[in-house]
Amino acid sequence: MVIAGGGVLGTMHAVMARRRGFEVVQLEREAEARGASVRNFGLVWVSGRKAGPELSLALRARELWADLGARVPGIGFRAAGSLTLASGDAELALLKEAAALPDADRREFELLDPAAVRAVNPALRGEFAGGLFCRADAIVEPRQVLPALRGYLAARGEGKSGYEWLPGREVTEIAPNAVRDHTGAWHQCDLVVLCPGAAHTGVAGRYLARGGVRRVRLQMMQTAPLAEPITTALADGDSLRYYPAYDLPGRGQLPPQAAAAGRARAQLLLVQRADGGLTIGDTHEYAEPFGFDLDEDAYDHLRARAETLLGAPIPPVRRRWAGVYSEMNPAVAGHALYHRAEVEPGVILVTGPGGRGMTCSPAIAEETFA
Repeated sequence: MVIAGGGVLGTMHAVMARRRGFEVVQLEREAEARGASVRNFGLVWVSGRKAGPELSLALRARELWADLGARVPGIGFRAAGSLTLASGDAELALLKEAAALPDADRREFELLDPAAVRAVNPALRGEFAGGLFCRADAIVEPRQVLPALRGYLAARGEGKSGYEWLPGREVTEIAPNAVRDHTGAWHQCDLVVLCPGAAHTGVAGRYLARGGVRRVRLQMMQTAPLAEPITTALADGDSLRYYPAYDLPGRGQLPPQAAAAGRARAQLLLVQRADGGLTIGDTHEYAEPFGFDLDEDAYDHLRARAETLLGAPIPPVRRRWAGVYSEMNPAVAGHALYHRAEVEPGVILVTGPGGRGMTCSPAIAEETFA
């Protein structure tokens, strides 16, 4: 089997293929994956998923991540849970609606008052009206996941592992049960899986032109280490505007976002990394061509929101970056969670999971082999 794409979706296909006895060659055009798979929060995010197939996919992925965390400690899996914090009465009322959903038990939701929030996460000394605790949410280390999983695949068994990693190989041609890379080498096999991520040009472009897939740009940042542990992932009330689980009557009662947040379509998500640093974001830009520079107003807003909830200054920012991911365009693709199609005999293209890509990648890969 050949997998073209070294991001988390491609690598999870390699994991699931090896579990089913395939010998796997994985190609990646860069020396190391540099796209959305490493430019994210490392969240395994169940809480905000839409009821029905999306929630079921996320819950299955959560089980698979936990299993991989036990097998591959290097991915940094932590069953930390999350807190979504309300700043005022309207946000708190919406969190109460979410806590009363029929599937709230599956999400492991619990509505907490400010004192209970601080008991779960003592680092939160700032201003908030309450929070929704989701015990099902988890964290992994996005910069460690891919090399750790490849190391696991390469080390399995004695002698030949059945897995080969070939970085610096860009696929330039597709044929039935085969691809050719830019060196001219053909890779023939029983099955090819293409996971191009946000690369909507090149060899995958002609297959995606009418596939209902679009790209989204985001901005994020990471701070120096914070000495105090932040025991859960954090989200602010602006996240209630973007995650489908909160598309409830109370959403219409939310006040307007702050001007900078509205312009950038921003929500605060915050995760503490294994080294103590804080990954903070994010924004949403949909209209291409995307800007090539970074919007400092968005960073100022996100920094201020984090400090309001923590009740203290955050450490100095050490890194800022933008990233682009691929998602299904709801105006074209309806409720599709991702794009999968057999584009040539024995060649399957999988992309477009959007912001749920890190969360759902192991379950998406499992479905490819179902």
